[in-house]
Amino acid sequence: MKLWNNMELTNPEFLWLLLLIPLLAVWYFFVRKKDAARLKISSTKGFVHTSFLSKLRPLLYVLRLLALTALIVALARPRNVEVSTKTKKTSGIDIVMAIDVSASMLARDLKPNRLEALKDVAIDFVNKRPNDRIGIVVYAGESYTQTPITSDKRIVISTIRKLKWGDIEGGTAIGMGLGSAVNRLKDSKAVSKVIILLTDGVNNSGFVDPNTATELAKELGIKVYTIGLGTNGRAEFPVAKDPRTGKLIFEMQPVEIDEALLKSIAEQTEGQYFRATDNEKLASIYDEINKLEKTEIEEFKYYNFQENYRSLVLLAGLLISLEMLLRLTVFRSFI
Repeated sequence: MKLWNNMELTNPEFLWLLLLIPLLAVWYFFVRKKDAARLKISSTKGFVHTSFLSKLRPLLYVLRLLALTALIVALARPRNVEVSTKTKKTSGIDIVMAIDVSASMLARDLKPNRLEALKDVAIDFVNKRPNDRIGIVVYAGESYTQTPITSDKRIVISTIRKLKWGDIEGGTAIGMGLGSAVNRLKDSKAVSKVIILLTDGVNNSGFVDPNTATELAKELGIKVYTIGLGTNGRAEFPVAKDPRTGKLIFEMQPVEIDEALLKSIAEQTEGQYFRATDNEKLASIYDEINKLEKTEIEEFKYYNFQENYRSLVLLAGLLISLEMLLRLTVFRSFI
């Protein structure tokens, strides 16, 4: 039975005996008048002094009840429990998130736009992978590694927060994004290697063929999860900048995602393809990937018990001894 902090009771059922304490107190209150001889007289005016000790006589019974209470609590065996944990990672996972940062990621079919919606979900995903190493690759018309594979989640999260459109020339080079992610993982010694490739368009740029990058991933035993981001139908896309204000101009345009390519990449590498049409679906996809890729953790717990019943037994003995001493000395004339 857990009490507070690190304190627990091994035999809490003995605490039911504490119900006897108030019953014994009530019993003593009603019968104590019969314990001593009494002398009935018509008047006490002739007695100048009365002893105060006679009024303290119930203290002896209080000491006895306290001793009994201490013994009952001792029977319940209170003890402090200190738990130390040692965790051993038996199977590690290295993950690279390849993220499309082309201009179309500013489309408003997800709120507030695709890129910002992705940031929130990706950060939540990283926080749920405390035992894995994660890297970030970004791509548009070209690709590069934003953050190498690292176990420092603060760096990864900071990188995701700073993702923005415009740092890379336009286009969508899916093959280059996948190729850069594969290159990050080729020397990894992890038991499991995973790429999460997200795009909202079709491969229309770059000099690396997506099929070539897929073959490399397959040969290196890298599993690729692909995500097509965008609603079905039409969405507001940025098409130009207002020359006066510098703000983007949006127009409704059809959403085009090369789902056949993304499915092929996932199938060849034994991953899965997902389609995220809104914020909720995107979040559920990353949750699903999180469940599919589990890191095996072996946890050892060491318990250190410190028994406290001995001090209670000692306290009960001292209370009984004090009662006997007072009974045979101070209260001897009144018993």
